[in-house]
Amino acid sequence: MMVREIMTTEVVAVQESDMLLDAAMIFARSSLRHLPVLRGKKVGGIITERDLKRYAPGLLSGVTSEQYQQVMETTSISRVMAQNIHTLRPDQPVVEAVDLLYSHRIGCLPVVENGELAGIVTTTDMLGLMARLLRENKLAGAGTLRRS
Repeated sequence: MMVREIMTTEVVAVQESDMLLDAAMIFARSSLRHLPVLRGKKVGGIITERDLKRYAPGLLSGVTSEQYQQVMETTSISRVMAQNIHTLRPDQPVVEAVDLLYSHRIGCLPVVENGELAGIVTTTDMLGLMARLLRENKLAGAGTLRRS
């Protein structure tokens, strides 16, 4: 099975020049936890909801709500995003995605094709695949999974 078969292709992404408030609003209004960060059309990094939560308290301790708002509106995502990230190609085996997610303890992997963002694979995608394979009894000796 290849990455292209399980990746999410309708990806919400932000630009590295966008502000922290832009990412915070996306996280608040959706169930997303990871956002690829683009440098033009190329993947430049990832920002996660966790990154935002970790960054804000250290930067914002002892500030007023007005100062907090100003920081969120004027601090670019590039200050907080992870830049040295792992990526996948659509033609890679899914097992390589699993290995990267597990060994690096990360929650998502952008999928890049011809230098541009083509999709994303998350741990949620992997759990969905595992559930499907268990239901289809394709994981030997794994038993049956029932939806509740």
